[in-house]
Amino acid sequence: MTGETGALAGKTALVTGASRGIGAACAEALAKAGAHVILTGREVRALEAVEDRIHEFGGTATIAPVDLAETDGIARLASAIAGRWDTLDILVICAAYMPPLTPVAHIDGKQFGQAITVNVLATQALLAVFDPLLKRSTGAKVIGLTSSVGATPRAYWSAYGSTKAAFENLLDSYAEEVGNISPIRVAIVDPGATRTAMRAKAYPGEDPLTVKEPSVVGARIADLAGEDFANRHRERVETES
Repeated sequence: MTGETGALAGKTALVTGASRGIGAACAEALAKAGAHVILTGREVRALEAVEDRIHEFGGTATIAPVDLAETDGIARLASAIAGRWDTLDILVICAAYMPPLTPVAHIDGKQFGQAITVNVLATQALLAVFDPLLKRSTGAKVIGLTSSVGATPRAYWSAYGSTKAAFENLLDSYAEEVGNISPIRVAIVDPGATRTAMRAKAYPGEDPLTVKEPSVVGARIADLAGEDFANRHRERVETES
């Protein structure tokens, strides 16, 4: 169901990391629910492929290529979006960078810095630049995709897990700040074991067919975006419903 008849008809959504995996699945699911989806990511061709799939089923989307690690990339993205749309109704933060798994004592500073930039600094920048557009919405939703290692430390996962812990703190703090002065609601979602390139990198010996497809997570995110959930909502997507 798309266009004027979907549950999210008339809504504008921005999805980071929309070129593949869970980000692409979220973008497609939001579009199927009627939202106009702004697709962001680094690879233009991959974004165009997602956009084509959305158009094929009657949805609408706009690609906005950006590297979240660039100094002025997020500012340029916000300027372009604010010049075309008056509000932002849904912000889904999917983009993430996972450094190689390694003991704390052996973390590579450059790789760790990249993870901090993409997973933490970019998240703060996104919240800062889109805060005005979110507040103009009648009920904006901010949904961040996290990992269980953000809340539960695990050996060799510290470089990634620590950035996800900071990511969650930023989102929860933002929720506390806007919860009583605006209708913005914030949710943190752990997608659980999902068939993505990032998971394949972390678990090279795992049979990908034993974990759920990204479309399962995407469908849940789209449903959540249309729900009236309590602020600082948290959930884990376990299995296909």
